[in-house]
Amino acid sequence: MNSKYIFKSMIAVAILGMASCKPELSSITPSKGTADFSRYIAVGNSLTSGYADNGLYLEGQKNSFPELIAGQMKAVGGGAFYTPFFKDSEADGSGYKILTGFTATGLPIVGDQNAHTAYRTSTPIKLFTKYVGEINNFGVPGIKLAHINIPQYGNLNNYYERLLPTDFPNNNNTTYLNFVTAKPFTFFSMWLGNNDILGYATTGGADPTDQPTPKAAFASLYTGAADVMTKNNAKGVVATVPDILATPFFNTVTLASLLAAVHVTAPTITTLYIKTGTNSTRAATAKDYFVLPLASANLIGTGSIPYGLFPSNPITSQWVLDQDEAAIVTDYVAAYNTTIRSVAASKGLALVDAYALLKEYGAGKVVNGVPISAAYITGNLFSLDGIHLTQMGYAMIGNEFIRSINAKYGSSIPIVDVTRYRGVKFP
Repeated sequence: MNSKYIFKSMIAVAILGMASCKPELSSITPSKGTADFSRYIAVGNSLTSGYADNGLYLEGQKNSFPELIAGQMKAVGGGAFYTPFFKDSEADGSGYKILTGFTATGLPIVGDQNAHTAYRTSTPIKLFTKYVGEINNFGVPGIKLAHINIPQYGNLNNYYERLLPTDFPNNNNTTYLNFVTAKPFTFFSMWLGNNDILGYATTGGADPTDQPTPKAAFASLYTGAADVMTKNNAKGVVATVPDILATPFFNTVTLASLLAAVHVTAPTITTLYIKTGTNSTRAATAKDYFVLPLASANLIGTGSIPYGLFPSNPITSQWVLDQDEAAIVTDYVAAYNTTIRSVAASKGLALVDAYALLKEYGAGKVVNGVPISAAYITGNLFSLDGIHLTQMGYAMIGNEFIRSINAKYGSSIPIVDVTRYRGVKFP
């Protein structure tokens, strides 16, 4: 994404006021039920780490859903929980997006927060300052299920390299799955599988190096991971892959909004043209999904042959997930989730249906007086990158993990008031 961009003409933003109401919480005597929460570990990707606003940073880490769960577990015998926090002096972490203001017409201006990043070097690749200490939150942005058994993965992902005792390029013998299970644990959460389809979707299916993990391989890897996590009788909770196509990343820039922007200067244009994943050119339809970064690219209508307005210069594949590619995403997510549900049932694990939950809240709900939806910026659920959650969204997910744990193991971990956590931060 560009370091600073203004969404022009194509996105109308209505700023919703947030009314805060105190919920009525019933008095429940905390109980651990049949589970042992004395050492809880969290296994997963960016959604587990607290990643938001297109970056991993200290405030996000402190409000990750595992941090929330671990804090609530203390009421039922939960032990110490360690997240590999960035230092206060490097609180911007990887750098992230911030909402810096609005234009005179109310359109958002988004910029970068990167004054205090946590990089120790930028050549030959960016490497983070090493974290030294205990770890319970093993969330690694970018990791796929397909990566968990690669011994050299520490050389391929700088978020993972940051956690390892050895430096790039000498991380050749530590698989992620071995790393997270190196010390005994009594309870775990595992939210893996999202990235096995996400990269394909967000690049419009155009990146040959980021294709969906084959369904059979996914099933084998997920079963194997669950076997390892439960081999010493640890109990746990797993979660399904969300509906990627229901996020703001795929629903903010629409055919209608693009045409509306074009009509400001070219009112006779009625059709936009796209290059599909099969390398054919056709008119775009409402069943095609334009990606959020297209809003900041400022390409539509530019050039001697106006971009996207004529078949001879169509919107290229990386900016649009065409109808057929979208069907592939839907099919793979359904297959992955069938595997996750099956493994959860066979292993006796608690299950969070993140797919159903995020669709439900994304469609619009009011929680303790606060509106929550999948609307970009104003919906309180998704952060500025349009994929990852806000702190309020992570609190909502954390509560669902707690409810699933309680239902499965007879525990009574208390939930939190999600309205104590923020949505997108306004300037």
